[in-house]
Amino acid sequence: MLAVLAATTPFGGRILELGTGFGVGLAWILTGLGSRIDVEVVSIERDAERIAFLTEVDLPAHSSIVEGDIEALLPALGQFDLIFADAEAGKWTGLELTIAALAPQGLLLVDDMDVSRYDSAQGRSTVKNVRKVLMTDSRLVAVELDVASGIILASRRGAVP
Repeated sequence: MLAVLAATTPFGGRILELGTGFGVGLAWILTGLGSRIDVEVVSIERDAERIAFLTEVDLPAHSSIVEGDIEALLPALGQFDLIFADAEAGKWTGLELTIAALAPQGLLLVDDMDVSRYDSAQGRSTVKNVRKVLMTDSRLVAVELDVASGIILASRRGAVP
């Protein structure tokens, strides 16, 4: 799904992955882009050891891995046409920052939304709150997909002419 969504990125677009440091999401994004070099891909990672592993891979020149705190970095990065919110920051916390970074008509993919996957009441409550925001935010049109870890795919409404 991530590869398919990446392939729809408009010419000159931007993709952001809020990563967990394993590079799987980034790999699917790059697969979807194929030979395209017109799309900037940014992955924010927090763990220096995992970043060191990822930087050993020969990433395309239009891709970058940024180390740091997602919530601290998001406001300065601009807007993106596709955001994959995989990490806890930007999803469980700082969701408003992620939505603000989504360009008009941009797509937001949020995983791990299946409430039944969580044993703790706090985990279930967090997922329910994120789900509520995504499904009711007037800037978004969202759909829940009962696949994998539970996915919500949202599109930011375009600007009114």
